[in-house]
Amino acid sequence: MVQLLIVDDEVHVVERFSQTVDWRSVGIEQVHKAYSGAEALALLEQFSVDIVLTDIRMPGMDGLQLIGDIRRRWPRTKCILLSGYSEFNYAKEAILHRTEDYLLKPVKEQELIAAVEKVIRKLRSEWDEVLSRQRLAYTLKENLPLLRANLLLDLLQGRRMDESALRQKMELLGISRSAEDVFELLMIRPEDTLGYDADSLSLMEYAIGNIVEELFGERYSCWQAKDSHDYLVFVLMDKAPATPAADPAWFERTASQLQSAVRAYLKGKISVLVSGQGRFPQELRELYDRSVSLFRRRFGNAEELLMRLGEAQRMPAEIGSLHRLYEPPSLIHLLEAGRWTDIGEKLQCAFAELESQYGCFPERLLEVYFAIASAYSYISHKNGKPLGELLGEDFDRMSDGKPFRTVKGLKEWSLRGLERIRDDMDQETKHSRAALINEIRGFIEQNVFKDVSLQSISEHVYLHPVYVSKIYKLVTGENLSDYVQRVRMEKAEFLLKNSGVKIYEIAAQLGYQRPHSFHHAFKKAFGMTPQDYRDQYS
Repeated sequence: MVQLLIVDDEVHVVERFSQTVDWRSVGIEQVHKAYSGAEALALLEQFSVDIVLTDIRMPGMDGLQLIGDIRRRWPRTKCILLSGYSEFNYAKEAILHRTEDYLLKPVKEQELIAAVEKVIRKLRSEWDEVLSRQRLAYTLKENLPLLRANLLLDLLQGRRMDESALRQKMELLGISRSAEDVFELLMIRPEDTLGYDADSLSLMEYAIGNIVEELFGERYSCWQAKDSHDYLVFVLMDKAPATPAADPAWFERTASQLQSAVRAYLKGKISVLVSGQGRFPQELRELYDRSVSLFRRRFGNAEELLMRLGEAQRMPAEIGSLHRLYEPPSLIHLLEAGRWTDIGEKLQCAFAELESQYGCFPERLLEVYFAIASAYSYISHKNGKPLGELLGEDFDRMSDGKPFRTVKGLKEWSLRGLERIRDDMDQETKHSRAALINEIRGFIEQNVFKDVSLQSISEHVYLHPVYVSKIYKLVTGENLSDYVQRVRMEKAEFLLKNSGVKIYEIAAQLGYQRPHSFHHAFKKAFGMTPQDYRDQYS
């Protein structure tokens, strides 16, 4: 998003350029306004401004001093000078400050647009260079192990991904797939690691990965990650699928070599489990889950064990696990983020899985009920509300401990609860924003004769200026600067009608550095000059 800052001590110049030019048509998304060099610097500290259009002659800090500061502090920001003075010295100094253009007043709109478009093209060219393939390739290479591991962890945790998108990601990260998408899963549990600090443990895990690559790498491409149980997980894909697959005895011998190498060269102990073949990616999550389960049930606390997951151990259990409800992102995370559409889809998929595979099996209904009720309780209490207050009569079933007997009943209860939680959070957001807008407006009305800059408003409400500006526009539909201007004009109207304060004093009280700028703003608001307005009501 390209942002433009217009700086001039003459308010009518700033207003004309900001309001009459169709900036969006040339790629400017946001236009900021400042009436002095100091105010411009304050805005530059708050917003990511790309182009500054500034007058030269201004009280206090002039345009050339402003550009000098910009060059030192924000070297990527481009500057265009605007001046009614055509002396060579100004043009020469502008060149020294590497100004993008030098326009003489009065400036035609087309001339101004052409200068800004030229700067936008230059900005895009510079950013294209920053985001060039060479730089991206370097960055990708530096972060490749982490990116590969994160993708594998997503798949192990059951994150669903479109097949074409997965293939593209793997190609981008240089992860090889066998032509037949057959894989073996190798899981390693480092043991006796209590004496290791974080650096030593990371070094040991890195070394184990290198040993795996050395022993298995001739036949298989090795894709690895460290899971939440601190197991090292390797997906092994055959480099030459046309050749006969390695027999189980070869795997066991090689895994035994791996244990011996770790013991001899790293002075460490590991237990190893090999899954047997599976189809990638369809069976990856299943084999991983069963391997973790086998580690827990068969390995226990024993050390340096070696086992292969047999076909009998890979047969579906009588009571399998529910995947759709627990796959990432979790229900709690979705509730915290307020992703209501995703929450609804997750629940629908979970109930579809429950109904198709388990019917009305009481334990399954209880499991889903407890998981959803727990998530609802968590988010309700985190927001400072008792769940019973939100769910009403639907909470009675929870407090009475009455289980659901059908998927349909549980589903209806869950979706009703979700709707009430959503309504409450939406209402809370509306109240919070309304209170913020009222506080902002109150501050402006009380301080209109003082400092009502965006910075002072933001400091008063303890929020970032960018957020204040955006939320005000979102809630009210108007720019905050327009509201400030309207309040100033209302105060000016009152003083002209009800006091004998001189017009230039009113202008100064309202923050206008020049009476001419006040005259222009007042005439734009009321269709007549301040003096004509006073004469009309005197």
